[in-house]
Amino acid sequence: MTVAYIRPDKNFLSAHEQLQYINSYAVSNNLLIDDEFIDQTSQNKRLEERSNVTSYFQSKKNVTLLIYDVWVLTTNMEDLIQMVSCLLKNEYQVHFVKHSVIISQQSSAMLILGLMDQLRQKLRNDSKRVIGRPKGSRSNSKFDIYLNEIIEYIREKKSVSEMARLLEVSRSSLKDYIESRELKQVAFGSLVMQAPDDAEEQVINTITCPK
Repeated sequence: MTVAYIRPDKNFLSAHEQLQYINSYAVSNNLLIDDEFIDQTSQNKRLEERSNVTSYFQSKKNVTLLIYDVWVLTTNMEDLIQMVSCLLKNEYQVHFVKHSVIISQQSSAMLILGLMDQLRQKLRNDSKRVIGRPKGSRSNSKFDIYLNEIIEYIREKKSVSEMARLLEVSRSSLKDYIESRELKQVAFGSLVMQAPDDAEEQVINTITCPK
């Protein structure tokens, strides 16, 4: 079973952007996505407050999990260690799309630590940024809660009018949302990704040590 897990965050990537990269990765690696889990839980929530996520992951084994980057799992380092440990214990194979690397029970400890250290560095650097919406980030939309349904309707080749009737929303507003988010490209994975030959080495080389 192959699952795409998406968790939007205003400081990183939106759900539709993550989906675009994940779908393209799946296409280029001949993976068929069986389920998409879009988690709208706030990044501020700790793992014990995310029972929908923990229950979902614990109910499955031998899953191929596609996520955009490490921060999608959590931005809390303690929770990250627990999540990665439990995923690997349940024999998950986790694909980190941004880096084109895969971790499993057989992975090098250096690769796993390298991914964690990248998140640590990013959180440290982000804490120094000026407060405000990140450059280029997109504001939330009332249609975000329908993202899963909209993506599925597009794949089913439903017209915007049909979608609007099903969702009971304005056709013109929905059309603008689909176009501004490039959801047709997201639905069909139009962004072809080429994995570098030394992807794992690149991750490991980003580890920084105290001076």
